[in-house]
Amino acid sequence: MYGLSRGKRESFSPFSIFISRIPMSTKGQHCSSIHVSHHLQNAANLSRSSPARSDGVAPEMSHVCSYMDHANSKGIWFGDNPLLFYVPSLLLQLSLINVVTKCFHFFLKPLGQPAIISQILAGVFLGPSVLGQSTTFLTNVFPNETRVVLETAAAFAFMLFIFLIGVKVDPTMVFRTGKQPLIIGILAIFVPYGLSNFVAFLLQKHVYLDQETFEALPFIVAVQCMTAFPVVACFLDDLKILNSEIGRLASSSSIICDVCNWGIMMINYTARLADRKSFRITIGSFFSTVLFLVAILYGIRPAALWAVRRTPEGRPVKEIYICAVLVTLMICGFIGELIGITAFGGSLALGLVIPDGPPLGAALEEKLDSFVHVFMPLFFAVSGLETNFSAIKHMEHVGVIQLLACVSIVGKVLGTVLPPLFLRIPVRDALSLALIMNTKGIAELGFMIQMKHMNQLTEEPYTVMVISVVVITGVISPIIKVLYDPSRRYLAYRRRTILHLRRNEELRILTCLHSPETVQAVISLLQASNATKESPITIVVLHLVKLVGRSSSLLVAHRQHEKSSSKRTQSEQIFSAFKKFEQLNVGRVFLNNTFKGISPYATMHNDVCSLALEKRSILIIVPFHKQYIYGETVETSSALENLNKKVLDKAPCSVGVLIDRVKQKNPRYILSEQLLQKVAVIFFGGADDREALAYGQRMSENPSIQVNLIRFITSDSENVVGGKERSKMLDAKILSDFKHSAKTTSCKQVSYQEEEVSSGKDVVALTRSVGDANDLVLVGRRHGESDIMHQLKEWRDRGELGAVGEILASPEHNCAASVLVLQQQTKLWGLQDPEESTHLRKCDL
Repeated sequence: MYGLSRGKRESFSPFSIFISRIPMSTKGQHCSSIHVSHHLQNAANLSRSSPARSDGVAPEMSHVCSYMDHANSKGIWFGDNPLLFYVPSLLLQLSLINVVTKCFHFFLKPLGQPAIISQILAGVFLGPSVLGQSTTFLTNVFPNETRVVLETAAAFAFMLFIFLIGVKVDPTMVFRTGKQPLIIGILAIFVPYGLSNFVAFLLQKHVYLDQETFEALPFIVAVQCMTAFPVVACFLDDLKILNSEIGRLASSSSIICDVCNWGIMMINYTARLADRKSFRITIGSFFSTVLFLVAILYGIRPAALWAVRRTPEGRPVKEIYICAVLVTLMICGFIGELIGITAFGGSLALGLVIPDGPPLGAALEEKLDSFVHVFMPLFFAVSGLETNFSAIKHMEHVGVIQLLACVSIVGKVLGTVLPPLFLRIPVRDALSLALIMNTKGIAELGFMIQMKHMNQLTEEPYTVMVISVVVITGVISPIIKVLYDPSRRYLAYRRRTILHLRRNEELRILTCLHSPETVQAVISLLQASNATKESPITIVVLHLVKLVGRSSSLLVAHRQHEKSSSKRTQSEQIFSAFKKFEQLNVGRVFLNNTFKGISPYATMHNDVCSLALEKRSILIIVPFHKQYIYGETVETSSALENLNKKVLDKAPCSVGVLIDRVKQKNPRYILSEQLLQKVAVIFFGGADDREALAYGQRMSENPSIQVNLIRFITSDSENVVGGKERSKMLDAKILSDFKHSAKTTSCKQVSYQEEEVSSGKDVVALTRSVGDANDLVLVGRRHGESDIMHQLKEWRDRGELGAVGEILASPEHNCAASVLVLQQQTKLWGLQDPEESTHLRKCDL
């Protein structure tokens, strides 16, 4: 079980008698029973491992005396040493530990090291291996009088951490991981376990080891073969690949590993209990644990589900529900200590039955996450105080432990790599997965501390194993960053742009939405896109949701329920609107699939790009990071802006950022009306402007849409922006085609005009007038360098929209027109800049 332990549970009644007989010392002082019991327990452990004296006298033991009122100090001016009191000592320790941890992380993060490495090294640095070698530092900063408070706070923080891990985990994932993660998870635990045990057996037979190391070999094997889901999830989150293909496979496989590992540990624990204790104790421990789990599953789980049903979507959870869960957590921790599974086992069991994600799981994470992040470094400090490099005295023991570590790594690599290679997954990806499954972290550290406190690991193997955890994880992290880059697979093998779309080819669009508020604007855009039976529009809808209250990301296809509910979720509202749009345009619009992606904002672009690649999308539509509601600008998190930038940078096709300014007092979806009638295309020159014009040409074939092309030129009738000769030639070709279309069209459906500008101020004024006169404005995102463009960039900070797009999106531009800022596909297999390719010239022309 992941956690700390107080030691073996033998009775120490003679020491209790000794404590009760300690006399009162000087006035106002008593021997603190909590400190005495703590140190006498260590003495008792020592006495069990030391030979008894021949004269029958018990070994000498020390005790610690302290003040009864030992919590708060009166201050140095009244003669008190604050470092000998609980509260000031804990505050100093907590501050120092967090500062040292942040300093380590500041230097190690650029080297690609995860946070766990900094936390472990900070604990080791403060322990007896480095600063703790100074007796003055150790007795003043970590005095024995206040050590028990530090360990208690660390244990409480670890209990909350384990509870949050349980809350974030969905136990049903075990039953829906699929065959591939199931096979990988089973092989990744049993192959290294079998190899390591075989090597340990050979070492026991043929290599001389002292009794302590000999007895520690089974526990060393167990730690080295572990693959804990919490460790893997945190590691993937640090590397920003939690929702990548390998990240999801590693998450699912590690859950299977964890289940198998827990099964092995429970069998071993039961066997040892039956061997060393009476049958009555074994049966009592087993049935009390089963009864506790049944009460949680059939008592607390239904109550938590009831609280979730009582909370409307988008509304915060009532404070009374949060308080009830936290009180239940304390009770379960107490019962866990009572029946012998420790508070950590009780908190984990409770966390697993709490529904993950919003509303309850997300609310618990929001309430507890900051507290846990501040206090968890105490846990690593305690582990560091237990680590002592000077305890390493036998290099052959170091060699034995490291040999077992290497054997477990090789076994885990073999067990993990073979199934993916059999399924023809690239070798680099399979090796990356194997390395991820070898990561070590807080679960292994907690298990090691527990074994050490139970005297099943001595100081020397414990220290060597801490070094092993740091080295393995520290080496693996930068190697994975080199081997695995999710964006590498987003390179398309052909042009996926509106400009290169054949005349009767379907237009495949991936629409990404964060909330139902932007659905109407997207549907209005699709209505104007001239869907016909000869050239239909195929839509894939992706509802993007921030990962909160969960440990693993999720990308699932939506399944429509047979019975409609009056309380529909946001996803159901979004998907039903597009379903209705498809029904109103039978044969012309096809709703290919609807997906819900739950992932962190930092890696959400992986879901967008991978889905666009899988569905062979021509255009990705993402909403602008600011919303315009009833004439007001509502700023959203900068995380959405960063998301849009990453999609624009890594997308395998063209991308459009939609600025929604459709003013409707009724927020319901209006699908029968044509909301967009006048569309303007602003043209400066370049690949993105040609993509915008190609989309405008498609819209011009819709009889309900009027398209007006406004070309900005200089006094010598040249493009405002620069560019290579090839780019200018392509600009001239598409402009010529549009002019010809405008002349041959009998009605005023298509028009062309040129506007002469000499400065950035002229561009701003004309752009605003265009926005005031139209319902939708199409413009390219990137433009070549020129004096005018340089002025525009200085006038407006450049975000994800480019210089001209930022002008149209500015709050000062108070107009009713929506804006679609387009970027043509930027990456093609084998080409850094597709526009510079010579062998595509005929296709472009």
